[in-house]
Amino acid sequence: MELISGNEAIARGAWEAGAAIGVAYPGTPSTETMEAFSKLPDVYAEWCPNEKVAVEVGLGASAAGRRVLSTMKHVGVNVAADPLFTAAYTGVGGGMVVLAADDPGMHSSQNEQDSHYYAAAAHIPMLDPADSAEALAFTREAFELSERFDVPVFIRSTVRVSHTKCPVELGERASVDRKPYEKDQSKWVMMPLYAKGRRLSLDERIERVRAFAESSPLNRIEEGSSEIGVICLGATYQHVREALPEASILKLGISWPLPPKLLETFANSVEKVYVVEEASTYLSDQVKAAGIALEAPVGEIPPYGELTPGVIAQAFGAEAASCHEVPDGIPPRPPALCPGCPHRLVFRELARMKAIVTGDIGCYTLGAMAPLSAIDTCVDMGASISMAHGFELGLEGVDHKPVVAVIGDSTFAHSGIASLLNTVYNCGVGTVCILDNRTTAMTGHQGNPVNGVTLQHRPSRELDLPALVRALGVDDVRTVDPMDMKETRRALKEAVASDCLSVIVFQSPCVLLTKDRAAAYEVRSDCRACGTCSLLGCPAISCDPETKTASIDASLCVGCSQCAQACPYGCIEQTGGSHE
Repeated sequence: MELISGNEAIARGAWEAGAAIGVAYPGTPSTETMEAFSKLPDVYAEWCPNEKVAVEVGLGASAAGRRVLSTMKHVGVNVAADPLFTAAYTGVGGGMVVLAADDPGMHSSQNEQDSHYYAAAAHIPMLDPADSAEALAFTREAFELSERFDVPVFIRSTVRVSHTKCPVELGERASVDRKPYEKDQSKWVMMPLYAKGRRLSLDERIERVRAFAESSPLNRIEEGSSEIGVICLGATYQHVREALPEASILKLGISWPLPPKLLETFANSVEKVYVVEEASTYLSDQVKAAGIALEAPVGEIPPYGELTPGVIAQAFGAEAASCHEVPDGIPPRPPALCPGCPHRLVFRELARMKAIVTGDIGCYTLGAMAPLSAIDTCVDMGASISMAHGFELGLEGVDHKPVVAVIGDSTFAHSGIASLLNTVYNCGVGTVCILDNRTTAMTGHQGNPVNGVTLQHRPSRELDLPALVRALGVDDVRTVDPMDMKETRRALKEAVASDCLSVIVFQSPCVLLTKDRAAAYEVRSDCRACGTCSLLGCPAISCDPETKTASIDASLCVGCSQCAQACPYGCIEQTGGSHE
């Protein structure tokens, strides 16, 4: 028995099921799954440039007869949707399981999505574990179902399942032989001639899954009071069990397709039927579509965000468990770029020039926070470059501020290349800043094609970003050290003054990669209280509320010198001592 997270349990379940290959793009809350899988014996695992590529690599390995695990967060399912929809038609060779990790409450995401809708739309069965033990067991079962019904299978988790640790009984690895590949164009070549037949086959396969769901132990009725019956799934089940301990519960482990006969049996066993779900109406809509009349709780269940036992109890008029309220007067702790972050001076200069900055997905999105307040937009991976091109088109003929796209190295490899190619192809102008901090920092410093670090540290090569950008057709390309304020200012000033498309590769490693810390800086007693250094938004710098003079917390300072470069009066200097 071991205490492991849901992510670790999914990785372990795939390994125990005999999965030999893992493919993914890191994205919270899914990231640790593939990291854990990669450390298990006798497996191959890789980070792919994006989720679409990961599913396609996985589908190829499945066709070749291997069991495959592919992992991604909910917005990654958007990227992978193209191959996923068709993979339901082709079916599998070796079992293929896809983790869709949803993020109700948007702890680290730009939107809330319910991946159940993808399962229903793509006709891919979906399983919903409620804790780590089920995450392992359901993943093992998913591989069996995938091969039994010739279809990929989704495992869906949410933040609470992915990151909560529970005791889990670990098992042995199954011995699974690679299935021999046999050429079959009617199965694998999805041109209309064959796709029409596979569409009919898909309906037949899903009906067999639905029949299986009627009696599967993955779905279960927990008998309680006949007055209230609650249908729920995933992490929500744990909250319902705590909030309404007397209620009868239909816990759905197979969330698509739903078992209509089991739903009817449960509904007939209680006086009133309720559905409790997070940030979605998927389950209630599906249950109603099955002909089950639902009651509404006396109170409101929020249509967004994560649920808690207290919220559910209050919605049903039950007594909520007591909890400690957050005391008044506690100052907010907004997220901020780390001390010494190589992105900070870029955003400071963009704010100074009052540029229109289209941002992207990564830790550099924090450039939107005060006092930098430099980013105007952030939508999805790769959107910065595409939206910058759109801004230029929309503002054509109008006197406007400089338009600058900002994108990270991993995100550029994920989706930015095609966006830049589009701008070049359509003779676009403007400035693109690629913030190359040598890692995929936001999700925990994973490797990517730009730094050439693979998941299992196999020999590889770095992508030559300037060469690639030139190959795409950009003539004005330069590489700049973003830790040099004067050079950063000069490069940006020249780029936005140009009437062509300019790309600046700002290259400096994430401060958390090197762990090296130079001697700290300090503010001299002759500080002019001008406030310039505070505009950097460095967590190590603070200002006295009365005198407005600055000070630097030596325990946070990493000795990057950005504040010293920014101070117009030379009032910040290095201590000269070694950093503790």
